[in-house]
Amino acid sequence: MVNAARIDNWLFDLDNTLYPSTCNLFAEMDGRMRAFIRDALGVDDGEARRLQQGYYLSHGTTLCGLMELHGLAPEEFVEFVHDIDLGAVAPDPALDSALGRLVGRKIVFTNGSARHAERVLERLGVARRFEAVFDIAAANYVPKPRPEPYAEIVRRFALVPARTAMIDDAARNLAPAAALGMTTVWVRTPSPHGREGADGPHVHHVADPLGEFLSRVLDASEPR
Repeated sequence: MVNAARIDNWLFDLDNTLYPSTCNLFAEMDGRMRAFIRDALGVDDGEARRLQQGYYLSHGTTLCGLMELHGLAPEEFVEFVHDIDLGAVAPDPALDSALGRLVGRKIVFTNGSARHAERVLERLGVARRFEAVFDIAAANYVPKPRPEPYAEIVRRFALVPARTAMIDDAARNLAPAAALGMTTVWVRTPSPHGREGADGPHVHHVADPLGEFLSRVLDASEPR
């Protein structure tokens, strides 16, 4: 169990971490990525899907592939992809309560946009619990799990890695955090992408689901 008394900073991924994967927002974002590629490159839907998947595999994200191979300016892509209906995301009073009891700075660390994060946090009713959002633009459009954004978030917020916990539904995103000395928590997911590397030593703890995990951490940290 995470020793909350030894953690001063909590880095939370956003999508499928602060809200459950059953909301299935990625399906809508996936379709919007494909639509953007289709219109921007003048290809049909099948080719757009092939490029989307191929760039993800070869470049880490679809956006990186579009930037590096097609010179795409990322701002329009990010705004378009995250312009989605958040109706499936419901307020989560239990999560809000747990975050309120959790001592330390809380920062969203996402490959998405700050605007998307802000909208989701408002839907969940937890926006007031977070000091900041470190998004893909803040990372100069270099995504997790490449090491550069981890170094930048440590620098920007003067984090001490040994006093920092990172929570993410994509297990591979925890490897650079662990390498820096952070405590890592994997939010269990049915997604094959999310489970990739989940059995590795860089995964220190498993949350299933996040709210219950945080409650156990808080209960364990209270004086007996």
